[in-house]
Amino acid sequence: MRVIGIDPGLRTTGWGMIDVQGARISHVANGLCRSEGDDLGGRLLSLFDQLTEVVTRFRPESAAVEQTFVNRDGAGTLKLGQARGIAMLVPARAGLAVGEYAPNAVKKAIVGVGHAEKHQIAHMIGIHFPGVALAGPDAADALAIAICHAHHQQTAGRLQQAIARGR
Repeated sequence: MRVIGIDPGLRTTGWGMIDVQGARISHVANGLCRSEGDDLGGRLLSLFDQLTEVVTRFRPESAAVEQTFVNRDGAGTLKLGQARGIAMLVPARAGLAVGEYAPNAVKKAIVGVGHAEKHQIAHMIGIHFPGVALAGPDAADALAIAICHAHHQQTAGRLQQAIARGR
């Protein structure tokens, strides 16, 4: 199964692509979509176009996006929510179900604690995928989201199998 993880941001949206075969997870690609344009509509459109190109090129079978957390800056939160909408729309438009994960759940799945720093996530991604060049911290976060999704998908699959055996 090929999984895309997306770390939404209005200026920079990170993406990471992994392949999952049983318990084996391998890196496919990672990168950044940088918004361009003078107004919000143009910036969102540029993110949409860039992310659409990534999905078209790598053809993931599953997608995951980090949930937005509310901070003190209401306007900033709304703008991030709009970028997150693009991050969910692109894979949904490609026919993919989109998993959503809280930032703390992603951090806990990768680092072991829910309040890890960005450099700790990048470090653990480097351990998961030695020698892989990361496009930046947002790409590392996106790979972490994809790994978190893969773990949750595997757990859900084992649970469904156990329930089916119990019937």
